[in-house]
Amino acid sequence: MTNRHEVDRKLSETCKAPCPAPRRAIGKRIVILALFVGAVIAFFAFDLDRYVNIETLRENRIWLKNFVAENTLLAALIFMAVYAVATAFSLPGGTVLSIAGGFLFGLWLGCLLVVTAATIGATALFLAARTALGEPLKARCGPWLDKMSAGFRENELSYMLVLRLVPLFPFFVVNLVPAFLGVSLRSYVLATFFGIIPGAIVYISVGAGLGKIFDAGGEFTLRNVLTPEIVIALTGLAVLALLPVVYKKIRKRRCAGKG
Repeated sequence: MTNRHEVDRKLSETCKAPCPAPRRAIGKRIVILALFVGAVIAFFAFDLDRYVNIETLRENRIWLKNFVAENTLLAALIFMAVYAVATAFSLPGGTVLSIAGGFLFGLWLGCLLVVTAATIGATALFLAARTALGEPLKARCGPWLDKMSAGFRENELSYMLVLRLVPLFPFFVVNLVPAFLGVSLRSYVLATFFGIIPGAIVYISVGAGLGKIFDAGGEFTLRNVLTPEIVIALTGLAVLALLPVVYKKIRKRRCAGKG
């Protein structure tokens, strides 16, 4: 009897003791959020935003070009690291960095570096958001978020491609939202890599021709990059990405009608 009471007492104490798992989860969320906030504060505290502009490329053109020519691999790795970090922490200047990729490395190598680095950075942000905020958000929002997530996941690759192709939403928003909707890592990476290629080519091709603008002493503004024609073309690609969704819905209706 004594042993039985002793066992019951120990079991009761074990159940009352705080579970270390939630504490570890909370600690992980705090660390992730602290890193994110700290990186953004440091970026503006050290005035790093004043270097992320076209004039910086103009003023340091010769040095940058020489460095890339003499240290192509190292320059490519540094560029990718900077781009990935800027994307992961949602720092401003992604458009300028994309143009810089074309300016420094040309169209095709620049495109490869930009798309790869952007995908790495976006994936890191996606995983961090899912770890730090995904579960708490689901718990607070309740069933409606689960219902929305289920609808999104049914055609997640097509929806993700649309979000990537159409330049309506800020890049960091499209990086974050799928983390809360339960999008799979595979679909996220594939849609990010292939979905940003058309838009990246636009900015990188502009960067590849930036040297001629500098030589002519001309002024360059970002406002003229996304022309209405380019926006229409990207929207057309987004419509094509939705065709599988439309096909699935038509097929479901037909099956339901036959049933």
